[in-house]
Amino acid sequence: MAGFPFLITVTTLGTVWLLGRGVDPGLAIGPGTLFAFVFLAVAERLAPLHARWLHSQGDLRTDVSLMVTNGVVNALLAPPLLAATTWAAAALSDGVGLGLWPGSWPLLLQLPLALVVAELVEYSAHRAMHEIPWLWRFHATHHSATRLYWLNAARFHPIDVFVVGTVKLVPLALLGASAPVLALVNLFSAVHGAYQHANVPVRLGLLNWVFSMAELHRWHHAPDPTTSNHNYGGNLILWDIVFGTRYLPSDREPPEAVGMAGPPGFPTGYVGNLLAPFRWRRLERAGASAQASRPG
Repeated sequence: MAGFPFLITVTTLGTVWLLGRGVDPGLAIGPGTLFAFVFLAVAERLAPLHARWLHSQGDLRTDVSLMVTNGVVNALLAPPLLAATTWAAAALSDGVGLGLWPGSWPLLLQLPLALVVAELVEYSAHRAMHEIPWLWRFHATHHSATRLYWLNAARFHPIDVFVVGTVKLVPLALLGASAPVLALVNLFSAVHGAYQHANVPVRLGLLNWVFSMAELHRWHHAPDPTTSNHNYGGNLILWDIVFGTRYLPSDREPPEAVGMAGPPGFPTGYVGNLLAPFRWRRLERAGASAQASRPG
């Protein structure tokens, strides 16, 4: 149980310390994020949950490529979006005469509130990705993984990352949250997301009613949609509790065989993943033809 509380505490406090010394928010989250990734990569080798998940299944190159691509996309799209949002928030504040965000609170108290607000957007967008077929085409990249390990946290189509990841910061900016607060939300999401997918044993007990951690999230990666369409929270499980989508059976463990039900033959390569949403009908037809040609 100690691994996750230790990692999230150390990285958050370290980043707050850097922010307090005037380090640019965009740079301040770097050391904590890197430390978390190295910590989890080593932990997986020392104490893996499933030995099979240690070995690349043709996914490592794709995951690294998607991580780099998504970093570039965020670097290009997030600043102008948040700048426009911040300008709108300032105009709204001047017009209404109210400062809606409790900016006088210590950063460590602003962070939980920011996570609750951002999570409502992330929960809604993530659930929509599962329930609206044309949005699922973009989210399928994430669920195409046939094993879980820390780098799965970066296995997303860039449009998925933008909709679920970047846009969740917009209401915070509109409310007047500062750049350090937005940076802390990004840090928390990066560290939590990597641990959420990590191939390490996790037992959080009552904390599973607070965080959307690995014990819950592994069910979200089950191939059966009736199981995987639960636990949408990116960091917190709050909105799953509110809307009745929290799922954590006590009589069995999450499946080791993860992935998605279809379409069969979903591409595993980097370019194939980027193009898959735009070739979806072709993938479905190819999958149907392959199934029809099987004997028996």
